[in-house]
Amino acid sequence: MNHPPLTIQFLGTGTSTGIPMIGCSCDVCNSQDSNDKRLRSSILVSSPSTTFVVDTTPDFRYQMLRTKTTKLDAVLFTHPHKDHLAGLDDIRAFNFFSQQSMKVYANSLTEEAIRRDYYYAFGDKKYPGVPDVDLITIDVDPFMIGDIPIIPIEVMHHKMPVLGFRFGDFTYITDANKIEATEKEKIRGSSVLVLNALRKEKHISHFTLDEAVELAQELNIPKVYFTHISHQLGKHKTINSELDQHIQLAHDGLTICL
Repeated sequence: MNHPPLTIQFLGTGTSTGIPMIGCSCDVCNSQDSNDKRLRSSILVSSPSTTFVVDTTPDFRYQMLRTKTTKLDAVLFTHPHKDHLAGLDDIRAFNFFSQQSMKVYANSLTEEAIRRDYYYAFGDKKYPGVPDVDLITIDVDPFMIGDIPIIPIEVMHHKMPVLGFRFGDFTYITDANKIEATEKEKIRGSSVLVLNALRKEKHISHFTLDEAVELAQELNIPKVYFTHISHQLGKHKTINSELDQHIQLAHDGLTICL
């Protein structure tokens, strides 16, 4: 598929608790390094004519403010967990200024959660100012958002199917601990891969650092960034010094142009 020039900005790179974690006094949570301050994981994807976010985290409002985002064409969801879904109500500002509904792309599992959690946006008699959502159901078939072609990649988050996405030469996968061989083939050939790497210790539903490194090496991707990072992993600078130069931790605000 042909694709336009893309800019991808990391809105957040932390796990569900973010970093610092509430009530924690560990070295990572007390770090003065700005790269150790992590909002919940999300990215902003833009071409010259199209802009969308992947996931609306509990930090969505602040993420939009600190990136000075004034135009948003769509929201694309990976899965229905709260750290990826809970900020959806704040699309109301974009509804207000654009005077249009927000296109929201989600699989059936996530769509069910959206209709349940944001029931007030789908009633027959809506209160003025509630989110105006145009839900579009997706599966593993390729589709377009504006001029950006998208290839969904199904990964497993313990027993939950989660969607990763490939935009041109860029692949984004979060909340995974298993990827079948057929889905790995969709990733091959990417120039940049973003992959979750929660911590060093084994976890029931996320790749560990070693597992993420092993997958990155197996797929032979030239540049790899890790996201969805826990305070248990360690300090940004320390972990990056242990990794190869082409495999590094992402940080909030990191921008990639393709």
